[in-house]
Amino acid sequence: MIYSEPQRFSFFTRMRYKKKRELLVIYIMRYRRIKISGRTYFFTLVTHNRRPFLCIPANVELLRRAFRYTIQRHPINIDAFVLLPDHLHCIWTLPEDDHNFSMRWRLIKSYFSRYCQDGYHGIVSESRQSKQERAFWQRRFWEHLIRDDRDYAKHVEYIHYNPVKHGLVNAPKD
Repeated sequence: MIYSEPQRFSFFTRMRYKKKRELLVIYIMRYRRIKISGRTYFFTLVTHNRRPFLCIPANVELLRRAFRYTIQRHPINIDAFVLLPDHLHCIWTLPEDDHNFSMRWRLIKSYFSRYCQDGYHGIVSESRQSKQERAFWQRRFWEHLIRDDRDYAKHVEYIHYNPVKHGLVNAPKD
């Protein structure tokens, strides 16, 4: 297992600043991610403010290009995938010598954001403007390390039934 600094395991890092006679204590959220080379992960990626633009044909093709671009440079096996109007789920298996799924998602999201038409991005907050971000995606993603065959089957089934859950189809085969 790859772990960096021990403080990453606390949910919050405490930082102190003195500001004109008062002590200001700021808590910064630290995300804990288990990164193990060659393992299988389930991911969820959501659009900014859940805006439903992913299933527009031009955006579907753009997302395909973003995945191709990233996979050519940093291979993965995509075991399952579902694209819904405002989010996507997928299961990836990483190469034996690589654990960096965060970099792959950064490349996919930035490629899509760079080439997507401006009409699809949302209102850009001051925080996003200061970081020169556009409002296509939520800032982070959700990941889950697949533990065993039962967990894998459960997540594949979730991917198959997700369009039914959201009322987009009547059955997974649709």
